[in-house]
Amino acid sequence: MGQPNYVSGFKLALHEHVLDLPLRWKKPQTIFVNSMSDLFLKNIPKEFIVKVFNVMAKAHWHTFQVLTKRSQRLLELSSELPWAPNIWMGATVENKDYTFRIDHLRKTVAYLKFLSIEPLLGPIPHLNLDGIDWVIVGGESGPGARPMDRAWVLDIRDQCLKAGVPFFFKQWGGVRKKHAGRMLEGRIWDEMPVMSGHGRHARTMCSAR
Repeated sequence: MGQPNYVSGFKLALHEHVLDLPLRWKKPQTIFVNSMSDLFLKNIPKEFIVKVFNVMAKAHWHTFQVLTKRSQRLLELSSELPWAPNIWMGATVENKDYTFRIDHLRKTVAYLKFLSIEPLLGPIPHLNLDGIDWVIVGGESGPGARPMDRAWVLDIRDQCLKAGVPFFFKQWGGVRKKHAGRMLEGRIWDEMPVMSGHGRHARTMCSAR
């Protein structure tokens, strides 16, 4: 990529020299943490994860979104991490075989918990959304993308509506994801969670027909 930080390709590397960067960004923004990897990989030392969380807590004017598939390690470390309201914690759930990650996430002490159901690779009936503040759904994209059934998406959407959980539909995906778009039943689903001044979660919706 021509980037010195990636001279070893995708081998695990800890870049402590850039941890404080968000503290220098004065304009509030939403930051997706460690988008090229997983912060809770078993080989990432707990001490490094704590440092990341300390920076996120200090940079309170930003919103940090952390996503993991290593939900068991997340739960194990949860009580040792310096959580703050601006740290949104999510778990990836591709199909019903991975709903155990939701149970792990639910048991953490994160202020805001979300599910990234992307790519959605199968139906997920009977979602337990207790304690979940946001659900994102999307299809796989790029060469060899596996198809996503419309019925799977609608079922999750309906479960979110019934539970009062904000629903965000990201994309249909596929080989030509831009062509496929993100319209669902004639509208854009852009619901987002918002932290209130008392730390409780309110529901807001920005959708267009």
